[in-house]
Amino acid sequence: MEKSANNPVYRRRRLLNRFNLTMAWLTMAFGLFWLGWIFYTLFYEGFNGLGTGIFQLDTPPPGMAGGLRNAIWGSLLITLSGLFIGTPVGILCGIFLAEFGRRSKLAAATRFMNDILLSAPSIVIGLFVYGLIVVPQGRFSGWAGSVALSLLVIPVVVRTTENMLRLVPDSLREAAYALGTPKWKLVGMVTLRAAKAGVLTGVLLAFARIAGETAPLLFTALNNQFFSTDMSQPMANLPNVIYQFAMSPYQDWHELAWAAALLIALTVLAANIGARILSARKH
Repeated sequence: MEKSANNPVYRRRRLLNRFNLTMAWLTMAFGLFWLGWIFYTLFYEGFNGLGTGIFQLDTPPPGMAGGLRNAIWGSLLITLSGLFIGTPVGILCGIFLAEFGRRSKLAAATRFMNDILLSAPSIVIGLFVYGLIVVPQGRFSGWAGSVALSLLVIPVVVRTTENMLRLVPDSLREAAYALGTPKWKLVGMVTLRAAKAGVLTGVLLAFARIAGETAPLLFTALNNQFFSTDMSQPMANLPNVIYQFAMSPYQDWHELAWAAALLIALTVLAANIGARILSARKH
């Protein structure tokens, strides 16, 4: 069919293409406008609440000067502990799915359960750990919060590890087998090393996933007004401080809540940038 300006079919297709492109640009601009507004409000309000006392003082009673030291340390301990618990489990499971199970029935069932866990609401995970650990122990604890967050880490790491290992060319495996390399050494020294950047990217994305989770910690770690590093007791954490302080009628608590939200946003942003850099280096 001749493509000319006088062809009605061609003109109609060009008009439809321009309309679709225009709607796509307008939709993108609409989304970016609200995202920019959210970021502007977060940075404006958050920087107003930041100060040297944020890192030196604990969360205060209403009307008194204070900071977020106890919540920052509590969040670091709970989040990093959850990452250290969930990461080895996720990597080992991903290795099994990519290198050993692949097409087995157990691998298919594992992938199915991992997909369910990946899409499960975080509050359900919190309730599960509440019944599993908090109720039998009779108290909230930082360890219970770490276990809840680790259950959110595992499916992300499993999916990323499996996908990255399956991208490794089979020619590398065949070359290692030809040299008489056993399976366990092939996985540890060849395929896992080749997919190292992708696996680390998945770990960073999992960290970004759990850094701002509130619901699981409400049922597990709860909160603590004082500075504590005892993981067997309730611990302060930034998400719960934001929830508690933002719902209060006190302006000084509102400022601390904005500052805590900014700290979490910057942490998640740094983790995502790190994941992008590692992914770019891989390619």
